[in-house]
Order: sequence, then C-alpha cells, then structure tokens
Amino acid sequence: MSAEAMDTVFKALADPTRRLLLDRLREQNGQTLRQVCEHLDMARQSATQHLDVLVRANLVTVVRRGRERLHYLNPGPIHEIEQRWISEFDKPRLRALSAIKNQAEEYAMNVPDYVYVTYIRASAEQVWKALTDADLTARYWGHENVSDWQPGSRWEHRRADGSGVADVVGEVLESDPPTRLVITFEDSPGQTREPSVVTFLVEPHEEIVRLTVTHEKLPDQEMLNGISSGWPAVLANLKSLLETGDVLPQAPWEMRAAHA
Repeated sequence: MSAEAMDTVFKALADPTRRLLLDRLREQNGQTLRQVCEHLDMARQSATQHLDVLVRANLVTVVRRGRERLHYLNPGPIHEIEQRWISEFDKPRLRALSAIKNQAEEYAMNVPDYVYVTYIRASAEQVWKALTDADLTARYWGHENVSDWQPGSRWEHRRADGSGVADVVGEVLESDPPTRLVITFEDSPGQTREPSVVTFLVEPHEEIVRLTVTHEKLPDQEMLNGISSGWPAVLANLKSLLETGDVLPQAPWEMRAAHA
C-alpha cells in the first residue's frame, strides 16, 4: 500500500462516526444503505458521505445485487496495516487473546460473509483465465482448478503434485465470462453441512480490473479465520503473476505458517 493510500485509510478511521459504520458492518455484513442508517442519529445523506469516504479508502466495498447496493467490509487495508505493524512484533500473544474472544463471541452472533477487493493491472479476460485455467491456478495457488465452468458442472481444486487429490470440490452455480463466477466451496469433500459459496466479480476499467471475492454461508468462526488469511495470500500471488509474469518469490501462505 502506498503512503498516500495509507494516509487515506487512517484519515477515514480517525472519525468516530465512520468507525461506528464499520462496526455496524462487522456485526452484519452486506447491508443496504437503509439498513446501515437504521438506529443511527444522522440523516441518510450524512451517512452516505461517510460511507463514500470509507469506499474511497477501500475499507468498504459496494456490491450490486439486482437493484440493491450492498455494503461490505473490505479487510484488505486492515490486513496490510496488521502485516506492517503487528505481525512481526506481538502476534502470538494477540492471536491467543483473539482466539479466546472469538470463541466467546461465536455463540452470540452469526458468522459474517467475507469480502476482499483487489485491483489488478490486467484485462477482464486475463483475470477470468487466471481463475479458471488449471495450469495458471497451479502456478499461483498450488492447485489446479478443473472444470468446464458451465452452470451445474462440478469443479475440483486438485493438488498440483500429480496425485489427483482434490482438497476442495463444488458446483458451478453461475458462469458469465469474463465478469462473474459463482461456485460452491466444500473444503471437506463429502461433508453433510451446506457448502459455502464463493463469488468472483471482475469489473474492468480502462487498463485495470477490480476483482471482488465474496465468500458467503460460512459455517463457523474457524473457517472465517482461515479464509481471512488464505484469500489475501492467494490473490496477492494471482496479482503478481498477471502484473509481472511471475508469482511472488515465496508462497505467501507459507509466511503465515512461519510466523505461527
């Protein structure tokens, strides 16, 4: 994150009203403007202005669902702050405290949806191919995403070691190349619970693309914690591959294991 972008994030967080809006989205992610404004002692116009600041800081992202505009927390900037100022210093103790807190809170609230936004210097077609081509996913993800990517078809997230083992399987729910892909996500093949759902939204703008990944219907806090570190690592590797022609020098998810 550039210094200018970091300044924008901290300025956005400096306002107590904007922090309150973020808390509301943390409690229930994916709210309409009307829902966000409920029980707030401010006019809708004022709330809209504050939300616009959060969107410009990339702390909130807006996803269209039909006629509705749903507001989601984007953990990307907070993740970068955490990596820069926290992870190298006191992360083990903070993780232990967070685990205790999360376990207590898990019984008191539903697990929120996860949304991550990144911007990539590439075309929509290039991003789509990176998401669906088995050879490319093997390079930046360590797994081959295998399917014909037609609605109703099965997809598999196979290890790229030649074993043919699929660590994740699912069904293609929607496929609209090169802008929208919706899949179910079963990280324990054969599981009996309802699978979670992942949506990839590819929005081109001139020479860049905004890629929004939404992971919904998460079963528990443990899975939320896992994907909250997993998706940023995978997408950082994808971004590097498309922008530089090569993946990061080390697999980013290994950094998490090294600092555990």
